[in-house]
Amino acid sequence: MRLRTKSFYLAHLLLLILIGMIVLLPNQRATTGSYTAFLTAIVVIELIFLLKMFGQREKSSTETGACDILLFTWVVFIVWELLTSVFNIAHPVLIPSPENVFDTFAKQWQKMLLNVFYSMQLLSVGFFLGLVIAVILGLFAGWIPRVKNFAYPIANVMATIPAIVFSPYLVSLMPSFRSASVVVIVLGVFWPTFLTTINRISAMEPQILDSARMLCLGNMAMIWKVLLPYILPGIVSGLKVSMTTSLLMLNYAELMGATHGMGYFVQNSITYANYTHAVAGIIVIGIVVTALNFIITQVQARAIKWR
Repeated sequence: MRLRTKSFYLAHLLLLILIGMIVLLPNQRATTGSYTAFLTAIVVIELIFLLKMFGQREKSSTETGACDILLFTWVVFIVWELLTSVFNIAHPVLIPSPENVFDTFAKQWQKMLLNVFYSMQLLSVGFFLGLVIAVILGLFAGWIPRVKNFAYPIANVMATIPAIVFSPYLVSLMPSFRSASVVVIVLGVFWPTFLTTINRISAMEPQILDSARMLCLGNMAMIWKVLLPYILPGIVSGLKVSMTTSLLMLNYAELMGATHGMGYFVQNSITYANYTHAVAGIIVIGIVVTALNFIITQVQARAIKWR
């Protein structure tokens, strides 16, 4: 029997055990709420897994990975359920039961959705602004020697300094928290992308540059018609890293004094010792990160099909 088949059946055996524990075993915590939302989440996860498994035309190694991820998920849920609702071993406040955590989604979904929308607004503005400025300035700095000699040493230093270091100062300096958050994200994306753009241009094959020079192209034509098409695939392939950096900057900035956002929701819940909402907020952040990674993967697959 193939390994992926064993993992598939083992994962669904654990699924049945998990459902049996939730429905049949009595809760030992008086504060444990309804298990409806928890079971709904389990069904959604199972449906996503089945769609991925049977939606592929050809079998591949990703099926084994999907089975292993599902297996790990059910193990985590079983251990979580045993430590909280079944045996009540874990701290009742610090480690809430999964029933209560997923019930938060049913009761607080509007507030969570608002915070996600607020965070995505800041992320989209800061990410694209930082990316576009870094690519444009990086093209000029990578092509014009004098600009490169000036900008490269500065970028080499600034790219190694996390933008979160500037967060407390920017929150105090900027007129609003929203503008400070955007600047933090821009800085987090700009310097690494700017430095990478310069390095990519410096690493171009001499044959390409010699062929372009034979056409007697000016600096602007060289930058927009030769350099930009050359580095664009590398920029697209690095979007996932840039987006991850942007999310890190965003979540940290939202901890500094925001009134909305995913990071604020988690931090505010921890401040008031509402760890049920805090864990739910962390799960939401994980879902958003997964969705963004999926979108970027689809963009990469279509934009640079030859890679």
